[in-house]
Amino acid sequence: MNRSAEEDIHFRVLRILELDPEISQRALAAKLGIALGRTNYVLNALVEKGLIKIGNFSRAADKRRYAYVLTPAGMARKAAITRRFLARKIAEYEDLKAEIESLRGEMRGLPHPLPPNSD
Repeated sequence: MNRSAEEDIHFRVLRILELDPEISQRALAAKLGIALGRTNYVLNALVEKGLIKIGNFSRAADKRRYAYVLTPAGMARKAAITRRFLARKIAEYEDLKAEIESLRGEMRGLPHPLPPNSD
C-alpha cells in the first residue's frame, strides 16, 4: 500500500474515532470498507505510534468492549494529516474539473446524438 493510501486510512480512522471512540472494530471496518483484520492491524499501528489509547469501555455490559481515545499526539497528527488529505483532494478536484472541461470542449465539436426512440 502506498504512503498516501495508508495515510488516508489513518486519517479516516482517527476522524471516526474522534467522533465515536466507543465504535467496535467490526463497525469501524464496515465504515472504512476494509477487512476486520486490516482494521485491527491499523488500530495496533496507531497505538504503537502513540496516536490512540485503548481502554476498557466501563459502561458496557460486555467488558471486552473498548474505547479508542486520541492522544494529544494523535490529535496533532490528525490535524497534519487533514491538511495533507485536503490538499490531495483539492488537487484531485482541480484535475477532474480540467478533464471535464476538456471533454466538454471535445463534445462541442461532435454532432448531437439522435434522441431515444419513443416507440
